[in-house]
Amino acid sequence: MKQYDVAVIGGGPGGYVAAGRAAELGLKTALIEKDTLGGVCVNVGCIPTKALLKNADVARLIRKEAKTFGVSFENAALDYGAAVGRSRKVSERLSKGVGLLMKKKGVDVYAGEGAFETADTLAVRMNDGTVEAISAKNVIVATGTRPAEISGIRFDGERILNYRQAILRPELPKSVIVIGGGALGVEFASVWAAYGAEATVVEMMPTLIPGDDPEAAVELAKQFKRGGIKVLTGHKLASASADGSGVSVTLDQDGKEVVLRAEELLIAIGFRPNTESLRLENAGVALNERGWIRTDAFGRTNVESIYAIGDVSGKIQLAHVASAMGRIAAEKIAGRNPAGYDPDQVPHATYSIPQVAAVGLTQAEAEKRGIPVIAAKADFIANGKAIGLDDYAGWAKLVCHAGTGVVLGGTVIGPEASELLPELALAVRLRLKSEDIAATIHAHPTLSEVVMDAALDAVAKLEK
Repeated sequence: MKQYDVAVIGGGPGGYVAAGRAAELGLKTALIEKDTLGGVCVNVGCIPTKALLKNADVARLIRKEAKTFGVSFENAALDYGAAVGRSRKVSERLSKGVGLLMKKKGVDVYAGEGAFETADTLAVRMNDGTVEAISAKNVIVATGTRPAEISGIRFDGERILNYRQAILRPELPKSVIVIGGGALGVEFASVWAAYGAEATVVEMMPTLIPGDDPEAAVELAKQFKRGGIKVLTGHKLASASADGSGVSVTLDQDGKEVVLRAEELLIAIGFRPNTESLRLENAGVALNERGWIRTDAFGRTNVESIYAIGDVSGKIQLAHVASAMGRIAAEKIAGRNPAGYDPDQVPHATYSIPQVAAVGLTQAEAEKRGIPVIAAKADFIANGKAIGLDDYAGWAKLVCHAGTGVVLGGTVIGPEASELLPELALAVRLRLKSEDIAATIHAHPTLSEVVMDAALDAVAKLEK
């Protein structure tokens, strides 16, 4: 039986980062992954969707905006299948890169499925059918989640899709209904609509992207409608049925029945933790009331030597959160003193058209906590770079403490919003003040000036 200091179950962005960091710190490390290295993010999630969104941006430019730039096309052909093919190549390249990275760092990779025999012994059912037993002083569980089927609705991969099926499907639907107005739903809607599909986004909550700044949600809905995407908020999915020509969807709007029809349906809500095959009971690992593995800020479970990171812990389900938690867990095991996971410092981005990016507290959340704040804004329409790009819908907003000016949060909606987020994330983490951002010279013309302008607005409001 091989012995390790750390064994990581799951090779996604949490697992492979944890394994790599543990190896860097001198710990003998094993990584167990039954599928393709890179996990959901690299293979069927954030990476291929961003590749598709790049294609979508090009398609939108050709279909709707080329004349603005003095470009015209005759009989332009948009091949959605080719876009999907490119996204697969991007994923394959990155997955191979993860494998090379693990080899470079000296991590032993097991192609199979890991399960607990005891708290420090794992049985690995290899993909070739053999079983290997390994011993590990510490185990990090990073097995992620999978789409959850809604009662009475079955994913068939043809008419009713989950995100895994949608990302791999090379056919462009003529019309599609997307259930779920979160990041996943609005990104797929943006892609399909850019290629000319009739897209309808249905969200149960009062606004799209629930949890984000309500003003950003309103702006996103406005831009969606301008781009031809229908938005139905405050509608709950009641039932769905498929036949040979499409899908019929019944919605509930405050007791009123609404029936929609489309060629395909994407259900972009509901996830379940991948814990069933782990045999956690053999190790005594506790779950919370919703079935997620219970952890502290360092990823530790109730069993001292066992950690759980990323989506399977039930915390914010984002790849970079999983990676951060992976580093924290590895460093804690190695005897370092890392800062624990803090959800208030987690940046997140929605790569819709337009993008939405945010970090820290919204104005509503700050006020809910009893924190006195001021909100300051700057519009992209006054930004020279945005006007030059002919992409100036949206704005940047800062939420600052009304007494000290400390930046508590920020939201950007508009061109390349995700690329403007690190400055705000750093400000939140280091508790910088709006005057710190305002006094920082930003290159001109750049989109980042919109953040500086929002900070200048905050300084002016604080001086009153």
